[in-house]
Amino acid sequence: MEYKGFILHHSRCPSINGKGFDFWVGADGSIYAAPLLTDPEYVHVCLEGNFGEEATLPPVSERGVQLFAASKLILELASRYQMDPLVVETHTKTCPGAFFPWNELVIYPADGYH
Repeated sequence: MEYKGFILHHSRCPSINGKGFDFWVGADGSIYAAPLLTDPEYVHVCLEGNFGEEATLPPVSERGVQLFAASKLILELASRYQMDPLVVETHTKTCPGAFFPWNELVIYPADGYH
């Protein structure tokens, strides 16, 4: 299967409801995979939390662990499915949210995370 890239969600998105994503990245960095990839064009990654409201963002220490895990997941999947890890899109205008820390989601395909 040829995938175009990744779609990011946050767990408070009303369309998630426990489904609609391929990988879940917990606030503690744990990763859970769905049994099957559901979209023929994109891999959907859901991050635990509500990035739509600044007051509900996870603490910076937790967010760092979560975003590091998400970055490593994206790099691994991009390698496995031979896709560009830099094609990361939002699910909607409000998901993953206006306060999603895009600058903290560090993806270096040339030489790994650091």
